[in-house]
Amino acid sequence: MSNRKNILILCTGNSCRSQIAEGWMRFFAKDKANVYSAGIETHGVNPKAIATMKEAGIDISHHTSNHINEYKDIQFDFLITVCDHAKENCPYFPTNAKQFHHNFTDPSKKVGSEEEIKNAFADTREEIRNYCENFVKNEL
Repeated sequence: MSNRKNILILCTGNSCRSQIAEGWMRFFAKDKANVYSAGIETHGVNPKAIATMKEAGIDISHHTSNHINEYKDIQFDFLITVCDHAKENCPYFPTNAKQFHHNFTDPSKKVGSEEEIKNAFADTREEIRNYCENFVKNEL
């Protein structure tokens, strides 16, 4: 019997913030959790999210963009929404999971030079890194 917890990280398109969070959560939780991410839509994994995580030494290039309905048969211990839109528009998802919400800045909405956009992704990556590290410390 495994004591692993099941964690679902949810955002709108499962392309950026939830992908970064899945990467960090797996990194910090190691074998304490099975980490999944999903969206209420699927937009594909954002190449800039992959690039910013690679800079931090985490490879998320193999991640897929998944729809929340794909996970309806899994009993989740934790459900974390990472954007207000997902929290407000999430279809009813039957779960007894303990729910958390943090509205991370969306770097994919950043307008500006390549450098400014790259910095926006790095800022969000670090914001999510801190959140996931603390989550694992306090909840797992």
